[in-house]
Amino acid sequence: MTQAEADITRQAHDAETLRETEQARLRALVSADVARARQFHADDFQLITPIGLSLSKDAYLGAIAAGRIKYLSWQPAEMAVRLYEQSAVIRYRAQLEVVFDGHTVPRSDYWHTDAYEYRDGRWMVVWSQATAIR
Repeated sequence: MTQAEADITRQAHDAETLRETEQARLRALVSADVARARQFHADDFQLITPIGLSLSKDAYLGAIAAGRIKYLSWQPAEMAVRLYEQSAVIRYRAQLEVVFDGHTVPRSDYWHTDAYEYRDGRWMVVWSQATAIR
């Protein structure tokens, strides 16, 4: 195997690891397993919601723990991954159904863009942004 082929194989493996990590993160959020979700979010994580709110890791996961944000369903489509040494960007379309502060937001389509960094031997999400598709 040439070095170029080895690099392509490594990138394909890293991209699949990122997809699996994002899917595990989503499962933790939907099941409100905040202890598990914490493992996927960097301490300096920031979410920009579809309505433009900016939430820190503690604010976001705290809202999930308190039941203020309750994901009923989060179904991602195919995830595109761009790798850059110790960072990566994932983009995908998903259908979400969520209860936010007691208000049910019906199942809708959203674009998600997540920035990951490789820290302490694992991929962690540092930024996340969701955009509603109208």
